[in-house]
Amino acid sequence: QVQLVESGGGLVQAGGSLRLSCAASGRTFSRYNMGWFRQAPGKEREFVAGIKWSGASTYYADSVKGRFTISKNNAKNTVYLQMNSLKPEDTAVYYCVARGPEGSTKPNEYEYWGQGTQVTVSS
Repeated sequence: QVQLVESGGGLVQAGGSLRLSCAASGRTFSRYNMGWFRQAPGKEREFVAGIKWSGASTYYADSVKGRFTISKNNAKNTVYLQMNSLKPEDTAVYYCVARGPEGSTKPNEYEYWGQGTQVTVSS
């Protein structure tokens, strides 16, 4: 069993930055592909970024490419999402996910989910 706990969300002005963290429990964390999804009010959950278990490959939604960076520290059992140049349309609940196909953009292909952290970007 793996538990994922996100942190780092909050309120920020447009153009600002936030770094989300996802701490994972479980001995096999280092073997899992990880990712981030988000869900805005009234919208479907959407893929944001993904990372291969080794950290060697990363994947991004077009809407965040060049602004967001996903990284993974297997020694600390933590995955990060650095978000720069934030826009009001980035406002959403952000979810950390684990154990899915590398680079998958489909939420139902990930086995483990965190509880989510709210990110609000004001204009």
